[in-house]
Amino acid sequence: MKPALLSTAAAVLAFGAVAFAGTPAWAEDAWVTYEGAEGPGAGQHIVFVSGDQLYRSEESFPQIARILAERHGFTCTVLFPVDPETGLINPNADTNIPGLEALEAADLMIIAARYRNLPNEQMEHVDGYIQRGGPVVGLRTSVAAFDLDDDSPYSHYNFDSEADGWEGGFGRRILGETWIANQGAAGSEGTRGVLADDHEDHPILRGVSDIFGPTQVYEVRLPLPGDSDPLLYGEVVDGTDPGDPAVEGPQNDPMMPVAWTRTYESDEGAVGRVFTTTMGDAADFLGEDFRRFFVNAIYWAVGLEDEIPEAANVDLIGEYDPSPWGFDQFMEGVRPSDHAQ
Repeated sequence: MKPALLSTAAAVLAFGAVAFAGTPAWAEDAWVTYEGAEGPGAGQHIVFVSGDQLYRSEESFPQIARILAERHGFTCTVLFPVDPETGLINPNADTNIPGLEALEAADLMIIAARYRNLPNEQMEHVDGYIQRGGPVVGLRTSVAAFDLDDDSPYSHYNFDSEADGWEGGFGRRILGETWIANQGAAGSEGTRGVLADDHEDHPILRGVSDIFGPTQVYEVRLPLPGDSDPLLYGEVVDGTDPGDPAVEGPQNDPMMPVAWTRTYESDEGAVGRVFTTTMGDAADFLGEDFRRFFVNAIYWAVGLEDEIPEAANVDLIGEYDPSPWGFDQFMEGVRPSDHAQ
């Protein structure tokens, strides 16, 4: 089956028309949308789903969304984990990501989530998107995006699901792997990206050569399932600086894939493109080549690989100095609307 590559120029208008009867007064400020300028992505609507406690996607996603909107033409809506009592961004608020109805008309979902226990009325939008074969870009802890109550009709999305056909949940079924273990030591062993030597001409690797991240490599089971195609491997390094040497021994033998492409098939038979990377800490996006790698992957996911520039413009917009990774390291007192241009 040919992957579903969607085109919905009216996505933002449709999203804006949603009524929020009975929701708190701050509901209209529970997300932020960046309108696309000119560029290959014009007419495409990307929905970013942030919701991890560790790796500061609530800070990196607004920056990447700005780059995609201003430099590449995509209209981008960023959703956040929001404390329902205060309306403030709180990655520990694992039961609320307002605005997921935007997925009904989205051309791409980008997700960085960890152990979300969302209510049925929010999960139904995630499931609806998957069932129509919408393309997905998943980062880091999204291999364990969901940890829903056992009685949830969507509990097969759970990272430890044993449901028939959904073993390993959203991570394994859609992204290609669920949470297994750390391959590197958290906080002391970073990741040096090693490009797959048989994929030099892959469009996602165009203009990319130098990728490094200060956080650890994740273990995956080899081979990855289905048509998963690794593009980047993670060399575990002894330290968290780009110049640190590789760790010797079994941690790098074999090196783990840290980014791959694949397709998934939904329960309803729709097929969608997927790009997964187990990198994606907010600090990784300080690297120009990682930003370019990620932007190229977004072009590929929505079927615009022929439009990927030789060196995509991924210059930062405004100040970007992300908070450190870790539990309870997020910036307090921030509302989604604070990220508006």
